[in-house]
Amino acid sequence: MRPLASITPLALALQAFRGRLAFTYSLFALEMTASLLRPFFLGRAIDGLLSQSYRGLIELSVAHLVFLIIGSARHMVDTRTFSAVYQSFVTSFMTRPGNTSTVSRRSAHSTLARQIVDFLEYDFNHVVEALYNVVGSLVLLYLYNHTIVWICLAVLLPVMIIARGYGRRTVRLNVAHHDELERQVDIIQDGDTAGISGHYEKLRGWQVRLSDQEAWNFGVTELLVLFAIAGSLIVSTQVGEAALQVGSLVGVYTYMLKFAAGLETIPYTVQRIGALRDIMRRMTSVETVDPVPM
Repeated sequence: MRPLASITPLALALQAFRGRLAFTYSLFALEMTASLLRPFFLGRAIDGLLSQSYRGLIELSVAHLVFLIIGSARHMVDTRTFSAVYQSFVTSFMTRPGNTSTVSRRSAHSTLARQIVDFLEYDFNHVVEALYNVVGSLVLLYLYNHTIVWICLAVLLPVMIIARGYGRRTVRLNVAHHDELERQVDIIQDGDTAGISGHYEKLRGWQVRLSDQEAWNFGVTELLVLFAIAGSLIVSTQVGEAALQVGSLVGVYTYMLKFAAGLETIPYTVQRIGALRDIMRRMTSVETVDPVPM
């Protein structure tokens, strides 16, 4: 068993709230399942109404109510859980003994710590949602038309390759951004107007470059998504036995949008994980600093 002193503040916070975290993530998983099934029931409702049947509409209403109830409960639990995690994490981290020369870094890290908790509260959910959208959409699209799945897989491969390169570039930019942020308190304490102005100009510059990378990646990903959506609709509307009903076409298009949303999250996830690794490395280095000899 690890000694208490060797356990990081983040690990202590997560361990203290593991039950509430498990409950929150379980609610989110149920919410995503209900959300994933809504387009399927929407298609059934449309086809049913065109055939003078209300069964599909009833199924859609039930699915939507389940999604509404679970989603509302999850949002209420989220804020309470992760605000408590953040309070415990930051308090434990900031009160650890350390070298007084690390005050500037500790101040910056108190801000970066918020990013870690935000990742757990928001970004991790985006990752799970992306998995639901990509995998779940492929499974349900397979029920509509097998060919559509192959079109999606043909787009998924280049998106993952692009995301890998995007992740490497943004890691370098995040490291430089965090390096500058660690100097903030020292620069402000010096009181030099030119130095302060230059510091914030550098921070702005790194943020702009990160935004440019994100914009470029978004454009390429959306272009590939356009090809996938166009191809899937062409396949779905082919005349013959494989042609789908109106409601099924709505379902196919909606799942293609969900699949596209999942693809868009892949590069973002790679970027956020890279940034979080750098933040954890920096915070760990502060924790291991020896105190000033008396």
